[in-house]
Amino acid sequence: MHILVVNDDGPPSQQSSPYVHSLVKALQSAGHVVSVVLPHTQRSWIGKAHMVGQTVKPTYFRPGTLHKDDGTTHSRPLPAGSTESEEWVLVDGTPASCVQIGLYHYFQNRGPIDLVVSGPNYGRNSTAVFSLSSGTLGGALEAAVCKRKAIALSYAFFSMESPSKPDSAHDPEIIAAATRLSTKLIQYLYDNWGQDVDVYSINVPLVEGVESRKVMWTNMLQNYWGQGSCFKETEDDEGNADEEEQRIREGEEGKPEEENSVTRHTHKHFKWNPRFTDVYKSVEEAPPGNDGWAIREKFSSVTPLKANFMGANAQSSGELKLRAQELAMEKLSLEPSKPGHLYALINYEDKYVQPLILAALKSKLPEGSYTLIDDISQLPSPDTAILQISSYESLPFEHALSYPKTSLINAYIIRKALIRKHYLSTTRHNWIAKHPESILATNLKPSCDFELDYAEFLDDALVEAWELKESFEKNEGKEASEREWWILKPGMSDRGQGIRLFSTEEELQSIFEEWEADQPDSDEEDETPNTSTKEDEKDDYIVTSHLRHFIAQPYIHPPLLLPGPTGEPTKFHIRTYVLAAGSLKIYVYKPMLALFASTAYVPPWESQDLAPHLTNTCLQTSSSSQTLDYNPVSAFWSLPLPTEIKEEIFRQICGTTAEVFEAAARGMMVHFQTLPNAFEVFGVDFLVDEVGRAWLLEVNAFPDFGQTGGELRGIVGGLWEGVVEEVVGGFFGMERKGEGDGEGLVLVGDVELGRK
Repeated sequence: MHILVVNDDGPPSQQSSPYVHSLVKALQSAGHVVSVVLPHTQRSWIGKAHMVGQTVKPTYFRPGTLHKDDGTTHSRPLPAGSTESEEWVLVDGTPASCVQIGLYHYFQNRGPIDLVVSGPNYGRNSTAVFSLSSGTLGGALEAAVCKRKAIALSYAFFSMESPSKPDSAHDPEIIAAATRLSTKLIQYLYDNWGQDVDVYSINVPLVEGVESRKVMWTNMLQNYWGQGSCFKETEDDEGNADEEEQRIREGEEGKPEEENSVTRHTHKHFKWNPRFTDVYKSVEEAPPGNDGWAIREKFSSVTPLKANFMGANAQSSGELKLRAQELAMEKLSLEPSKPGHLYALINYEDKYVQPLILAALKSKLPEGSYTLIDDISQLPSPDTAILQISSYESLPFEHALSYPKTSLINAYIIRKALIRKHYLSTTRHNWIAKHPESILATNLKPSCDFELDYAEFLDDALVEAWELKESFEKNEGKEASEREWWILKPGMSDRGQGIRLFSTEEELQSIFEEWEADQPDSDEEDETPNTSTKEDEKDDYIVTSHLRHFIAQPYIHPPLLLPGPTGEPTKFHIRTYVLAAGSLKIYVYKPMLALFASTAYVPPWESQDLAPHLTNTCLQTSSSSQTLDYNPVSAFWSLPLPTEIKEEIFRQICGTTAEVFEAAARGMMVHFQTLPNAFEVFGVDFLVDEVGRAWLLEVNAFPDFGQTGGELRGIVGGLWEGVVEEVVGGFFGMERKGEGDGEGLVLVGDVELGRK
């Protein structure tokens, strides 16, 4: 474990900071990597403060021999390659500043910091009066709000003098025993961190036999200062030149006595002189169970805290026992939260699917097993179990990576190998090169990708697109109906934007020339990809310098035709919902959609109007004011096809889906990276040809569920019920409400990638 140690007492000193060196050595002896950042001088009673506006400057401390010499401070760090084994950082700041600087500006070469320990403080930090002002607690709280586990450690002494021994606060044997106990407590708390805890405040009494005394779970005693002031007045014996000059400037010098008598306040000086008798009295009167009482009884106390001025629920109450060098708890109360309970942040930003996800949670999770929240900051602690289903841009990937056992999110970070058209083409090529028998060779058309800025450079852009060049050569001299046709797709576009049909190089050239001719004159170059306005989208406007990547795919002809919205033979494609879970299970959702073109089919050589060829519903509703007088979407299993044909199509879809996801996960690992604590729902499109072969067209992240429409809303609802049952319930260990019956999510692939 990598531990950052800070304190509020400064570097080792027998007078003001006698404990930190002992703790650092003990933690190192226990096998931990220990990094140290301390204030360069005493900073007690400063809480969680920062010196605003101050430039914090470091010096470098080389510890000496424990209990013999403190060590030395230097203005410059040890040079690279130095043989000296240890060097700490001192800063002219507060304990909270030490935490910030230690976490973010030093020690990166040692790996992430797992735990921050603030202390051991020279004196107790029990009860509210001490804790609210404590620099030791302040350092730990700063670590907590930086999303790190933190422990505040304090050593309580009772008498600075003993007739038989040196005072207990400086007795090396007693300090060593307290340090051994503290080291074990630190390890135990880290390994058994409470779900609702940000900070543990530990108080260890410096008494003989401390290791054999009880360690108690406690709450913090709420106490208050009495009516007396914690400051006392002092005489202003010494004149202050600046104050004297100020009085002169204000014209006070030489005024008559009666004029000076109207001064509102008597000028005084004050010295910090806290009335600790108030605190000790509150402890004496306190009942058992709190930190003040525990220290009074010379027990060690462990107090769980939240970093929001609220106490955290302890894992248990009663005694925390040390047995055979290990710590065990004597549980006398229930855990603070029930096993299997989670928090859910559902913000899909789609008014069509948001209520369906909420309904799925309600339907498939046990009653009372989750709590809905609006923001991740509402979690009781960072490692609290949380399900987040949101838009890709708002997902907390850093949090999910930091808490892989308790955070589940609804998207992988990287999946370009599938969702970008030119990457998908490369995924296919790489996989087939090693697996020529793959179904991807027969159910995913080979594509050509190229980059183009301006139409005049098309010939150069096609140099390596040899499949396309070969097709052009074969098409020379042929009638249009005899040619091989292609479909052009901008690699980074969506919603069907920029799609065109062509069969010769001349036709392709004319497409780009048309776009350039339509491009408006502008003195300013917009470098943002795909930034067309709504008016541009209506005209299907493309700027080639914005969409440099293009894909050319063989046009699938003849397609399977069925009666469409007009009753005439119409082209359609199948929208399949695919669930990828963890690392990596692949499910195909058996209820699928059939999306029809808006007009009857005609071959591409008869009409290159996109309406008969494209089945993307976005093209059919490109204007927000347009209302369709037909439903272009049907349930696949209700199509007027023999059942055996539909079953065969589904078989091909399952096989192709499983293999393309495996091809991405194994063959394109840089561009498709799964996470054990993530899942994602994809929309995968297939086109069936006249002989019944299902061709994979593309894979879409965050598909448009709204295209399903109101009549088929239950399909999307059932999908999310399956997601909750298969993924959410399994990840959080919740009881399933029944196994799948084969009519919902069908497991088609289980790829072992070793990412558990």
